[in-house]
Amino acid sequence: MITQPSVDLTHPKVDWGLTRYADAYARQLQLVKKRFDGDIPDLLIYTEHYPVITIGARIGASKHLLWDQQELHIRGIEVEKSNRGGDITYHGPGQLVVYPIINLNDRVKDLHLYLRDLEQVVINALRKLGLVTARRKGKTGIWIEHRKIAAIGVAVKHWVTYHGLAININNCLAPFDGIVPCGIKDSTVTSIKNELEIEIDSNEVKDSVEIEFWKQFGSI
Repeated sequence: MITQPSVDLTHPKVDWGLTRYADAYARQLQLVKKRFDGDIPDLLIYTEHYPVITIGARIGASKHLLWDQQELHIRGIEVEKSNRGGDITYHGPGQLVVYPIINLNDRVKDLHLYLRDLEQVVINALRKLGLVTARRKGKTGIWIEHRKIAAIGVAVKHWVTYHGLAININNCLAPFDGIVPCGIKDSTVTSIKNELEIEIDSNEVKDSVEIEFWKQFGSI
């Protein structure tokens, strides 16, 4: 594994720690307005979520929830509908969630390009941690073979981005059994810990993501 250099970037970032998904969503909307109004610059938000299954805007996504309410209650997992793109996924402690709040009005207003750029950020960041990852044709997200390690689902308001990406680091993967992850039936889910067989400091992943994000998007 390559040791990351210390990060000394001028781009703002904030780490919310462990949050409820609904609370993080509301806070993102506040920042989106501030970014559109020019009150804040582009920034990255880091967080982890309490156990939650989120259902995206894709038609039929709710059908990919496999556990009933009783099972979800026993396991302490909330369910939230989201306006992000994509299907269904799980968030929980040990998974890094990254919410970029950036203004695309002065960039290319192309969500497909934005998604591909986010995927490249993850590919580059995980390469520095010793993992060779890739896209899958026609799918959004990042895989190691047919094992998905990062999910991506975004939204924009007035072409300011919110929602973002989730990278499985040290999180428990069992809750993914309660869904068809991202509605894809021919794949499984993995984590950095599962692949490297060691527990990884999440700060190392954050540093790598931050460096690669601003390399990809940069200042304009």
